[in-house]
Amino acid sequence: MGVEVSVEGLTKSFGVQKIWQDVSLTLPSGEVSALLGPSGTGKSVFLKSLIGLLRPEHGKIFIDGTDILQCSSRELYEIRKLFGVLFQDGALFGSMNLYDNVAFPLREHTKKSESDVRKIVMEKLELTGLIGAEEKLPGEISGGMRKRAGLARALVLDPEIILVDEPDSGLDPVRTTYISQTLIDINAEIDATILIVSHNINLARTVPDNIGMLFRRQLVMFGPREVLLTSDEPVVKQFLNGTMIGPIGMSEEKDEAQMAQEQAMVDAGHHAGGVEDVEGIVPQMKATPGTPVRKAVGRRQERVRQIMHTLPHSAQVAIQESLDTTDPGDHIPAYSGAGSYEDGTYAESGQGQVNDNAAYGNQGYGNAAYDNAAYDNAAYDNSGYSNPGQDNSGYDNSGYGAGNSDPGHNPSQGRGQ
Repeated sequence: MGVEVSVEGLTKSFGVQKIWQDVSLTLPSGEVSALLGPSGTGKSVFLKSLIGLLRPEHGKIFIDGTDILQCSSRELYEIRKLFGVLFQDGALFGSMNLYDNVAFPLREHTKKSESDVRKIVMEKLELTGLIGAEEKLPGEISGGMRKRAGLARALVLDPEIILVDEPDSGLDPVRTTYISQTLIDINAEIDATILIVSHNINLARTVPDNIGMLFRRQLVMFGPREVLLTSDEPVVKQFLNGTMIGPIGMSEEKDEAQMAQEQAMVDAGHHAGGVEDVEGIVPQMKATPGTPVRKAVGRRQERVRQIMHTLPHSAQVAIQESLDTTDPGDHIPAYSGAGSYEDGTYAESGQGQVNDNAAYGNQGYGNAAYDNAAYDNAAYDNSGYSNPGQDNSGYDNSGYGAGNSDPGHNPSQGRGQ
């Protein structure tokens, strides 16, 4: 089973530019989680912080109970063996063919014979649809194929934690779905803890067990998919429907005047863009028939039943409907509570009020983490990401530290070593 990843009070800056601050969340062991957010909000920075490639100024990162910001270099090296990482650009060795790229972690960290290495490598290449391309160099294949080769390499050690940075980058929608299915199947097979960073709305709605969102240097929300997909949080609803109406603007910061102008345009008949407004909980992607039942589903839905009475009535109704249609193979009984949500409290026969923070472990579900006041101009000035010079610097294309600028020739980028 995968291991739990927990961060507490994490803050990261590049110079005077604060990327995010006071981020706290827990990735439940053995579950698939997704981190969403507009471009430039530091999602990839968060991923690299989890494996020690970047070091936040404040906070703690616990991997299987060990704080990697306090441990020794030797301890960090051993902890990194728990990870399989798919970087945004694949991060393949440019001078190696695909076979050797995928085999590298096995040769570096195990004493397997070459026949065993070949068996594992060919299995992962087949899983990612790359059989027949194993002798090609990264420069001889498409970006999508490099992405799939990076995924194959991330999987060769059967890692307990899998980090996936923009799995749809460079891939067409069909192959993105295949990659998503592969991640779900892997979770079913080995119960790995998986974190996906993505902008893909379809992936965000249908793949993860848990969803989080970064916006304006804050973690807006993080929790079970049922909670996020029924949330009335404006920025969450806007992002999941891909429309112009909401707090997210072209330069991330959007003032009240612009929001009012855009709403007036929509009221006058102008299309707001994005997909048709989707309400409720869409079905989650399931493991391929023949694979084990995903235990993550049962664990997640058990948590949802425990905290459902703290949610608004409309969310309760949508979640109840979702639980009622759960596949019998998941063995999840429907929520049997009956009550109403009024003025922030919930009355149920035989059950007292439950504290929100106790139920969520201070993960950012309540208004304390990101209340509506955060949308006014007083809470967020224009100092954020308005400087165009910050768009592609610091963490998007700059490599992972001094001396690591060439993603094709540094072993550390392949496995975070």
